[in-house]
Amino acid sequence: MIAVTEKLSWYVSRSSGIIAYLLVAASILWGLTLSSRLVRRRGIPAWLLDLHKYLGTLSIVFTAVHLLGLVADNYVHFGWRELFVPMASPWRTGAVAWGIAAFYLLVAIQITSWMMRRLPRKVWHAVHLLSFPLFITGTVHAFMAGADAGSKVVQWTALGVCDLVVLLSLFRALTFTPRRSKSAKSGAKVATVATAPATPPTPTPAARTVATAGATASGTAADKAALAKAKVAAAKAAIAAAELSVFAPHADERRGLVLPAAPEPEPAPVAAPAAVSPTPPAPANVFAAPPSGRPVELVSTR
Repeated sequence: MIAVTEKLSWYVSRSSGIIAYLLVAASILWGLTLSSRLVRRRGIPAWLLDLHKYLGTLSIVFTAVHLLGLVADNYVHFGWRELFVPMASPWRTGAVAWGIAAFYLLVAIQITSWMMRRLPRKVWHAVHLLSFPLFITGTVHAFMAGADAGSKVVQWTALGVCDLVVLLSLFRALTFTPRRSKSAKSGAKVATVATAPATPPTPTPAARTVATAGATASGTAADKAALAKAKVAAAKAAIAAAELSVFAPHADERRGLVLPAAPEPEPAPVAAPAAVSPTPPAPANVFAAPPSGRPVELVSTR
């Protein structure tokens, strides 16, 4: 019992290190599964979609437990310098340096995952691709510094995990399709549905009236009411004009339409007659026979 108590911190450090390595591998495998669309996202529970983030957070927790176990162990001295400065530990310097590099990669990836909505997608994706170097450095650290590296169970488990990561990575690379931007998608949609522009019809007087009323109307309620009245009046005028131009006069009378009387044509101007001078009366003929038939008596003036 005393021996177990003295080595408790060592056992905690070893077990937490193995669990942290498996959690990192599981997070990478699940991320590759989701990104390669092997799992249909429609209808899948929400907690399965967030499992990738939960696994990453748990890997941070167990890595912290692993470091605390190393600090608490008295067999090999590990201070803050030996834990966070590469090549500073006198015990298996290279193996510990691989572990420190893996720790920094894990922290960077997890912080950008928590700030995913506040970072540009390109930045987040570039940092997230460091998961592959993280897995490689973690594997090297586990086999160089781990006390359980000689165990067959640990070896076969690590080999199976590595095979799965490689296979899913190849499948993801072969089925990769570049993501199009929103502007490119909208441009493609516009290009597919765009047609030749039609010739706009000639606006009628009623349409001009409505357009004028709409242009002068403001956002107030009174102006909106005036615009509605103008539209109704223009529509009635257009209907009346159409009926007058199509139906016969007797049909117009039957419909109760009163046609305006055609204006009478103005008479053409008549030229004034030329002025005629009056003819003077002819002088009386003294030698003419009297109307009664009696002979004219000559009267001597002497």
